[in-house]
Amino acid sequence: MHAALLSGAFPTVLRWCGVAALAWLLLHTGRHKGYRPAPAILVCAIAAVAATELGAHLVRNVWRLFPDSLEPPIFAAVALAVFALALIANLAIGRRSVPYLIRIMVAAMIVVAADTNEINLYFGAYPTLADALGQETSTKIPFPALAATEALAPDNHPVSASWTPTSVLPVQGRLTSVRIPATRSGFTARDAEIYLPPAYFATPRPRLPVLVLLAGQPGAPQDWLTAGGLVHTMDSFAATHGGLAPITVVADGTGGPFANPLCLDSRLANAATYLTADVPAWIRAHLTVDEHASAWAIGGLSYGGTCAVQLATNYPTVYPTFLAFSADPEPRLGSRYETIVAAFAGNEHDYQQVNPTRLLQTSRYPGSAGAFVVGDRDRDGLSGARTLLQATRSAGMDTHYTELPGGHDWHVWSAALHRELSWLATRLGLVP
Repeated sequence: MHAALLSGAFPTVLRWCGVAALAWLLLHTGRHKGYRPAPAILVCAIAAVAATELGAHLVRNVWRLFPDSLEPPIFAAVALAVFALALIANLAIGRRSVPYLIRIMVAAMIVVAADTNEINLYFGAYPTLADALGQETSTKIPFPALAATEALAPDNHPVSASWTPTSVLPVQGRLTSVRIPATRSGFTARDAEIYLPPAYFATPRPRLPVLVLLAGQPGAPQDWLTAGGLVHTMDSFAATHGGLAPITVVADGTGGPFANPLCLDSRLANAATYLTADVPAWIRAHLTVDEHASAWAIGGLSYGGTCAVQLATNYPTVYPTFLAFSADPEPRLGSRYETIVAAFAGNEHDYQQVNPTRLLQTSRYPGSAGAFVVGDRDRDGLSGARTLLQATRSAGMDTHYTELPGGHDWHVWSAALHRELSWLATRLGLVP
């Protein structure tokens, strides 16, 4: 369950096993029917490409499970897996030998498993099988077990200027999870994942800044713990800063793995109110944090990055600092027309009132700052990030832009958080 899916020997071995299994299926195709295999293989290949194209259309445009286009390597991997299944159907017709049917099923399963992990390698999504199955791999403490404190360190900025831990700190931070109630919004949210740095367990306890992180769509808050390497990034920073790091709350910004409320208050859901009212209110009431808005940031990737820009432009007094990884210039659910119909019953005026692209043209944000990070092979992301950089600077924001090796994937997003953490900690008043 904890074997590495992204590194080491396993991915290579699985890839070559998949090649061998596919070759075995091809060698057997058509031979039992008395004709040459080429026509059968060609039919299976055409069917696989057509089925993949149809599936991509349904997922993106009909069911709207995710807004991003299917990159060529992902399309090829999916089509190859469907091709293997088509070969099974061809080989199984007219066959009654159970051992033979088992052999072709096993071969096809190996091909599908290999293709699935190739997609996993492309996105860097699941480091282990346990992560892919949603099993907890990090030790958490129950939220009710967190001790309150009445001994608070002086409220100084930066926090590190007068920070000297007077008690023995844990070597690493602690994780907990809790369902943050949607008191005002009524939003249906999943559990938030919360990282508390070692300094949080000091006596006296410092008032720490807050980073609210968001996952993508499809996705879940736990993605930042597995693919995002959140704990390692925060612990590494804390290890060189006396145990100090931002309290990080990975909130649920979608309400489900495939839900897409566009990070708005609309007929879809009140996601914006949840993230700007319910979540901050709960954090201030239950965690020891710096309550000044200058010590708060919103961040995310893909959907979450777009959401960070939306909240920074619509609610700059709540989140004057943001991290936008692979963000789009505006929220979308298909085309702009489809988005307006789905979220605002066709009322474009209501949509434009919260559209960050328009707000950046009509408003000024002299107190806001943010970071845009995108993969250098992310075609759509590059265009969107450059557009947003220019728009935010024109609107008075202090923003910067970085390209990292990669595409629209976790290789970029995990590295982006690690890269931007020092800037963020300075911006939030944690370190000079």
